Amino acid sequence: MDLAGMTVVDAHIHQWDPFTTPREFSGVAKLLHYLPVPMELAKRLAPRRDREFVGDPTAYAGPYLPADYRTDAGEVPVEAIVHIEVEWSGKGRLGPADETRWVASLPFGVDTPALGAIVGAADPAQPGFAELLDAHRAASPLFRGIRTRVEHHSDAAIRSHAERPGALTDSRFLDGFAALAERKLSFEAWVFSQQLPEVTALAASYPDATIVLNHLGTPAGVFGPVGKHTGRNPGERRELFVRWRDDIAALAAHPNVVAKVSGLMMPILGHPVPPRGETTPVPVLLERISPMLHHALDVFGADRLLWGSNFPVDKPITSIPDAAEAVATALTDHGADAAALEQVFRTTAQRVYGVDNF
Repeated sequence: MDLAGMTVVDAHIHQWDPFTTPREFSGVAKLLHYLPVPMELAKRLAPRRDREFVGDPTAYAGPYLPADYRTDAGEVPVEAIVHIEVEWSGKGRLGPADETRWVASLPFGVDTPALGAIVGAADPAQPGFAELLDAHRAASPLFRGIRTRVEHHSDAAIRSHAERPGALTDSRFLDGFAALAERKLSFEAWVFSQQLPEVTALAASYPDATIVLNHLGTPAGVFGPVGKHTGRNPGERRELFVRWRDDIAALAAHPNVVAKVSGLMMPILGHPVPPRGETTPVPVLLERISPMLHHALDVFGADRLLWGSNFPVDKPITSIPDAAEAVATALTDHGADAAALEQVFRTTAQRVYGVDNF
């Protein structure tokens, strides 16, 4: 499906510079920079749970900045992007609001797409949450909401950030979340699909808060085996899909939730990783992702779906043009017309994040 003639808002990208900013992976990136190790060797030496999550560590080993994104976007007519926080460690004198300030300082909108909105890091369960929200807002007028790293999987061999499940229903989290709702800021819910009922409970607790489900709920292993005991055979993968389908439908019943058509090419879903420099063909991607996209369109509608490339995280599997083509084609095959595609690829993001027309 051709997006020519349509301007696009990419609602989920990451920018980083592990050499000059305190990312969680900055130490490893600096080590690889100053003690050069062949990337294939570095990949083999990494823990399996990290290998399965990132697919190829190349993108994490150096900066990924506006000019890099512009190159990767290619012919996709992206007019603006939404930056999503990414592992700013907060150690030392720098804190999460400094990431928002740093992103706002990047050279977007020169010969690159404009910076439309920023989503920062913060945890409602932590002391000083309300003050941190205000610090984010002071750092940039483009600050629109937060993402909290709460993803947890029951398979211990799958890379999780949270030590245990239940973060979204913890009483401290729910109490702190009120400060977010009061400021009319959005919440990015990145979870594994096992946690979707937690997102549904959060949406019910705060019906006036905008909740953005990242990556359609990340059903790890739905396309192939990952971890120790996830997605090991077609029967298990079918069970994963059916549970995801039912939980997504329950979540979509809450009108304050919108869903990001993003991260569908993350290696942790079970995509085989092609050799470096190659990508998965679009017809193969279509075969994998179409059932998920068709169901998402049915339960959310085009006006509650928004597209994001999730670059550079999805780069080991696909390119931005191929990812956009696969998503647009899958939606069109399920009845989406040009107006619906415009909602998914631009106007839903403009509404949710307050992205101006550029």
